[in-house]
Amino acid sequence: MTGMDARDTQLGDTELKKELAATLHARRELGEDYESALVDSFLEKVDQRIDGAVDRRVRRQVAEQQMVVARGSRAPRSTDSWGERYGFGVVSLVVAIPLSGIGGGVADFRGLFVTWAGIVGVNLAWALRGSSALRRRGRTSEDTD
Repeated sequence: MTGMDARDTQLGDTELKKELAATLHARRELGEDYESALVDSFLEKVDQRIDGAVDRRVRRQVAEQQMVVARGSRAPRSTDSWGERYGFGVVSLVVAIPLSGIGGGVADFRGLFVTWAGIVGVNLAWALRGSSALRRRGRTSEDTD
């Protein structure tokens, strides 16, 4: 919730508390005969408050989406950081140790070869995925210049 939303909520809560106190006071003065009308009136005010809050949120989200469309781009994507690439390589090597033992133990040299071919393939796919995203990003920025 943004600071503005928090203030609006606090203001709305204060106003609703005042409305509830006024409704309860009116009920005491008017008696039980008017209780259902007073409750209905209070619930209608609560519904209006909720509808207003939902409308504001929807308008803000639509405006944000329109800004993204107006800029001609998709929603911002997270980019691969050096830590992610390094971490993927380290995890890949750590996992390679037991996989090499299993592959070599089950199918000797052929099992070891298949295991390492899979490890290299996964790392190659990871590396190409990152570079193709960079190429697309570079091509997009060249097109807009």
